[in-house]
Amino acid sequence: MNILITGGAGFIGSHVIRRLIKNYPDYNIYNLDALTYAGNLENLRDIEDASNYTFLKGDIVDESYINEIFKKYNFNGVIHLAAESHVDRSISDPLAFVKTNIFGTVNLLNAARNLWKDDFSNKRFYHVSTDEVYGSLGSEGLFLETTAYDPNSPYSASKASSDHFVRAYGETYGLPYVITNCSNNYGPNHFPEKLIPLFINNIIEGKPLPVYGDGKYTRDWLFVEDHARAIDLVFHKGRNHETYNIGGFNEWQNIDLVQLLCRQMDKKLDKPAGTSEKLITYVKDRPGHDLRYAIDASKIHKELGWKPSVTFEQGLERTIDWYLENEDWLNSVTSGLYQEYYKKMYN
Repeated sequence: MNILITGGAGFIGSHVIRRLIKNYPDYNIYNLDALTYAGNLENLRDIEDASNYTFLKGDIVDESYINEIFKKYNFNGVIHLAAESHVDRSISDPLAFVKTNIFGTVNLLNAARNLWKDDFSNKRFYHVSTDEVYGSLGSEGLFLETTAYDPNSPYSASKASSDHFVRAYGETYGLPYVITNCSNNYGPNHFPEKLIPLFINNIIEGKPLPVYGDGKYTRDWLFVEDHARAIDLVFHKGRNHETYNIGGFNEWQNIDLVQLLCRQMDKKLDKPAGTSEKLITYVKDRPGHDLRYAIDASKIHKELGWKPSVTFEQGLERTIDWYLENEDWLNSVTSGLYQEYYKKMYN
């Protein structure tokens, strides 16, 4: 198997690559990443010398380059993770999300179709998506695989479009695909623009913890290593032309999560109880903010036997420990352009 993983130097992608490299030594794993602000080869330092691993620096928006590497390496499978993924960034620059998430996905679909058109057997295009394509839930209910799409941000709209293109290529050209829609991921190596790593870093530095609105927005949280395990299962055992929702069965209001994080950080840093909570600062809500996401992951459990391996409290503690043990990594990724972005978004 020659497997292309797009966005492999990013948060989720690096965990997927590490798992596949270690579990399938007879596979050739190719990591395609443009190394934008969130792509970091330090995430893969421990496996970069593996004999079955190859890094390819390139952008999925570059059509000629994508066609070139598909012909050169004769990929049997694609796990497509590369995406612009931060809602706040999509509000300030929606066109970047259109280019990467839509045009980039179609480039990959075309390259796969052209390479595999004579024989789709033992081929698979795996598209990783998000629960945000379903829109916003009220106080009750769960997202099912059959829930109608209702995206509310430029980010979720671009991901919804890419999902539709993948399904269209399956119906029109017979391309073998699977799609997964996941809830909010957290864990080691997460770039500190998202809530949990951002707040861990801010607590370390004694900076304010910017909570949107009243802090009562609700999300389902999925530990990234559990997500990588689910991706492994779906890639190998999922049914073609099917969608699987992957959730952590961990619904938390943002403010409750932040308070739990503050308590755990105070213990880890030997600070008096309540020290970190004093950093909580309520800031103006962002436009189009979805009230609640919650995933029904019963399908992947019933068909493939997957379920989360850790509680949120356990996963959060492991995440905090990793950041405290890897402050050099944290300092490296929070310098330069990230600081400019942080000031723009939260100052």
